[in-house]
Amino acid sequence: MANCKTGLQFGIKILRRSLHTSPRTLRYIRQSELLKGNKESPVLKYAFLSIPVTTLGLGLWQISRLKWKESLIEELQIKTNLPTINLPEDLSELNDLEYRRARVKGRFDHSREMYLGPRSFLKGGDSTSTGGLMSPGAGGKSGYYVITPFILSDRNLEILVNRGWVPQDQKNPATRKQGQVTQEIILEGIVRHTEPRPNFVPKYQGGNMWSYRNLSEMSTVMGTSPVYLDACVDSDVPGGPIGGQTRITLRNEHLSYILTWLGISAGSSVLWWKKFVK
Repeated sequence: MANCKTGLQFGIKILRRSLHTSPRTLRYIRQSELLKGNKESPVLKYAFLSIPVTTLGLGLWQISRLKWKESLIEELQIKTNLPTINLPEDLSELNDLEYRRARVKGRFDHSREMYLGPRSFLKGGDSTSTGGLMSPGAGGKSGYYVITPFILSDRNLEILVNRGWVPQDQKNPATRKQGQVTQEIILEGIVRHTEPRPNFVPKYQGGNMWSYRNLSEMSTVMGTSPVYLDACVDSDVPGGPIGGQTRITLRNEHLSYILTWLGISAGSSVLWWKKFVK
């Protein structure tokens, strides 16, 4: 209700400002052909009518966006809670398995470790617990995702695994030797695909630093198959990166937008009616 009231007040404020006319301009309009016979200008009438009409359209559009976002959140929750599967023999099946939990057995090749970031720490996959791409993470720190090639034991295949998040002061693997496990392990992770390159984020410049998840390019540089898993939090090892860095809880502010736009539409409609109809 507070958002609706704010939107209504904002709409009234906008229209009142738009209806304010300087004395010189007002004299000109009164002398024009549009207002002869003391009739209101149809140009002004329909120009101001566009305010409530446009904001009504934006409000209705946000309703459809709200339904889409709720459906997407529900889909992510369902996929991430389905039973864990073994990594399929036919890797093309992964095209339809994003956000599914997959199980692999093998060992890490820490000599080819690379980093994705800076990124914020995600607690339980909750996007509302952090800021954006360049925002500080846990404890007011920014950090990096540690991406490591993983050599499978049951077939001749190497994949990429996001082991999890580390703060900047632990980016150097020498600061977390305990977490650099060398033995064979069974790991569960969530299948991920390439993410779109965000605006103003540079392309890959070489080396072991990446600004965004470009799976095809990362796998080519590392000489692995184009398979990428976000390690689940259950796969954490003492002293290693913090797993569970898959964003599954999305921001959903569309209801606030709906109330704001519809409030502006309602407020401007009332003022338009009083000015041009009543």
